[in-house]
Amino acid sequence: MTDIQSALKEYSAWFNSKLEDFFPFPDGQEKRVVEAMRYSVMNGGKRLRPFLVYSCASLFSISREQSLNTAAALEMLHSYSLIHDDLPAMDNDTLRRGLPTCHCQFDEATAILAGDGLLTYAFEILSRPQTADEKSRLELIALLSRDAGAFCGMVAGQMLDLYAENTQEPDKNLLIQRIETMKTGCLIRFACEAGAILGHADNSSRQALVSYARAIGQTFQISDDILDVEGSRELMGKTLQKDQGQGKVTFVSLYGLDKAKAIAQELTDQAKEALSGFGPNAENLRNLADFIISRNH
Repeated sequence: MTDIQSALKEYSAWFNSKLEDFFPFPDGQEKRVVEAMRYSVMNGGKRLRPFLVYSCASLFSISREQSLNTAAALEMLHSYSLIHDDLPAMDNDTLRRGLPTCHCQFDEATAILAGDGLLTYAFEILSRPQTADEKSRLELIALLSRDAGAFCGMVAGQMLDLYAENTQEPDKNLLIQRIETMKTGCLIRFACEAGAILGHADNSSRQALVSYARAIGQTFQISDDILDVEGSRELMGKTLQKDQGQGKVTFVSLYGLDKAKAIAQELTDQAKEALSGFGPNAENLRNLADFIISRNH
């Protein structure tokens, strides 16, 4: 196990132990939706986005406890997107992280409500006084609203992803760039930029983390595209080789495996270069960029 894998595993264990506190159960029958929310958040995952929040905030001497609420809010929102992405009307997946997807474990209506619940819960958590000072909280809420939204954020990327299925769009290169930037990249950008907000970073440092995030966000999606072709169902914990069957536009479908891997390596190099001003304090982030391109799940 590499140093970054050990760091991710250790942080994930700590983060998971803290997540339990975010799920008090109501007494009435409405608790079913909270059970579905908890099921979807607590059923594994690398916790990459929370780790990014913490790692970027730590560059400015912000502790993991001080960054917890922001990291948890982001994971709630990310989990909502996975619940909805798995629904029959979207990707129609039955497996997520090696377990039945939310709508299979519960039912479709409950899964929709669980996703809605996690989405709104994310902003409730960000609004709490212990998250950050008032100015930073408002900035975090505005930023996550944008990066998760329908105008230039994750929802927009999901819409483009649906549009791209079997599309005859003439410029598929531009289309895939927009999909990857918004669908996956926006939440990764939020994670890194949120760390800068929590740390009251200057503009130069904040923009360096944005550049890093853009590069690793695109690399992460390319890696996912590659793993959909080459990956192991057992390690990935989800159905593979669906992109081609659904006619999706991916880096692999456009460029082939070798070229997609070369693009991912170029982006990884760019990500590490963006961190040059942070010196040895950013070693975890550099190692994470390498991990993303080499991961097997």
